[in-house]
Amino acid sequence: MAKNDIKILMAKDGIENSHQIDVAMKHGAYSALKKALKMENTAITSEVKTSGVRGRGGAGFPAGIKWGFMPIGDRKKKPNYVVVNADESEPGTFKDRWLIEKDPHMLIEGIIITSYAVEAHVAYIYIRGEYYKQALILEKAIEEAYAKGFLGKNILGSGFDLELTVHRGAGAYICGEETALLNSLEGRRGYPRIKPPYFPAAIGVFMCPTLVNNVETIANVPWIIENGGEAFSEIGKPNNTGTKLLSVSGHVNLPGVYEVPLGLNLMTLINDYCGGIRDGHKLKAVIPGGSSMPVLKAEECDVDMDFDALKNAGSSLGSGGVIVMDETTCMVDVCLNLLKFYAHESCGQCTPCREGMPWMARMLQRIKSGEGRPEDIELVLNVADYVGGDIDFSRGKLGKTICALGEAGSWPTIALIKKYRDEFEHFCKNHEPLIKRDKSIKTPKNAIAEVVAT
Repeated sequence: MAKNDIKILMAKDGIENSHQIDVAMKHGAYSALKKALKMENTAITSEVKTSGVRGRGGAGFPAGIKWGFMPIGDRKKKPNYVVVNADESEPGTFKDRWLIEKDPHMLIEGIIITSYAVEAHVAYIYIRGEYYKQALILEKAIEEAYAKGFLGKNILGSGFDLELTVHRGAGAYICGEETALLNSLEGRRGYPRIKPPYFPAAIGVFMCPTLVNNVETIANVPWIIENGGEAFSEIGKPNNTGTKLLSVSGHVNLPGVYEVPLGLNLMTLINDYCGGIRDGHKLKAVIPGGSSMPVLKAEECDVDMDFDALKNAGSSLGSGGVIVMDETTCMVDVCLNLLKFYAHESCGQCTPCREGMPWMARMLQRIKSGEGRPEDIELVLNVADYVGGDIDFSRGKLGKTICALGEAGSWPTIALIKKYRDEFEHFCKNHEPLIKRDKSIKTPKNAIAEVVAT
């Protein structure tokens, strides 16, 4: 539990049976819905815009602006849909899982309010196949909400109808990308769609306008409506408002999910919240936003955890998956594990990603096996640049693939090699790691492997 007094998403942390509707309602659940149904739907969107809440799934796009893309009123020609992205397949990220397990009714209430705001009468929660337990929790919570009259026909006598369904995916990382998710929801292969023209707000699920938001984004909506968008905007920093759930894993004494104001210093998070680096070791590196984000060296970690500060530092807040690595971590191992993951999860639609990711993984495996050549390092960098582009966020999208998986595998690879090149060169010259595993420590030494294994 976070050591600050601001609790929006973790307000029910520590409350027994908080996932049950009667317990949730004793602590304020669905009071924001009652307020919202008495408001004009456009006023709800205005409050979300005022709050400044940005998407919590990775991209950080302002939620209120995204809602505004949805056609309503006279502009509405087809039925609108709301789809909640609960795929959460980014290694190092597990905050949506926490929300679903501990407070599913906050998410459901947020979905109902959101659907009312954008005039959608059907909504889906797309959840990753591995989240079997969490899917059951959601389905039970939805049953409870129907029984209380919060879902279905004429909700609370307002005249507003909403049907909500949980849809389980088949376990593909690529379905975390919103258009691949929509294809999967329709029963098709999880291939990302080309944008334009397939922007979900125009052509989404079933070829109809669709709002796709992350679990954490939608879970903020009840608090915003209950307390006002302005109150939310006063938390955190300008352009980085509200709190953020951070999934902290790796080599810290107290891993877990923490709710912090956006803009909290990364070293404060590690030392004050997570109890510092385990076993008295020194900090070596942090991946601040899930495995697809560029790594930060220890000396770069005096940085605020918000979208803009991390972008300026050459990385990204992403999904908030903070992976901490100590001085015993071999960065060649980290890079190889990452590339194996992205090579395996490539959907195969785009040639650069389909061919490039396995190629990079094979070259790293050759280096790790003691058969690498010094020129292999430049070759990996060259291929990574062709697949995902070099790391320069000011230049916008750099990849050569339909979706961002090309960047997801290339950016961390490029950052790891450039920042820890000595370890890769040592492997090529001496055919052994520069950083050797300390066998006296029983836990796995590769922070990425730890996260993927869980």
